[in-house]
Amino acid sequence: MTNRTFTMIKPDATEKGHIGAILKIIDEAGFRIVAMKIILLSASKAGEFYEVHKERPFYGELVEFMSRGPITAAILEKDNAVDEFRKLIGATNPAQAADGTIRKLFAASISENAIHGSDSDENARIEGDFFFSKLEQF
Repeated sequence: MTNRTFTMIKPDATEKGHIGAILKIIDEAGFRIVAMKIILLSASKAGEFYEVHKERPFYGELVEFMSRGPITAAILEKDNAVDEFRKLIGATNPAQAADGTIRKLFAASISENAIHGSDSDENARIEGDFFFSKLEQF
C-alpha cells in the first residue's frame, strides 16, 4: 500500500466544464496534488495507455473517446491513496455510484464516467509514470 494514486479527468467532464468542481472535491477530501497537467491524447497515446484492454470489444470506442478532447492527468497523495480515491470517485456505473461521489455527481454513463482512478498501487505508479517524468512529480 502506498500513498499515491493516479487520476484523469476524462474528456466528457472536461467538455462540460467540471475540472474545477472535481478538483475541489479531491482537495476537500484531503488529497494533495503532486503532479498535474491538461493534455490532448492522440489516438496512438490513448491506445498505448489502454493497451491492457486491446482485446476487449470496447477498446476502439474507448480510444476514440479518450482522444476526442483534453484530459486532466494528476498524481495524488494521501494515506491509502488508491483505496480512498476509489471510494471518492464511486462505481464505474454512475447509476450504482454512492451519493456524493464524483461519478454520481458528474458522470453520464458507464462509458462517459467523468474520471479515472488507478485500481492498484502498481497501476498507480505505472499510470503516473506514463504521463509524468520524474522531474514533474513532487
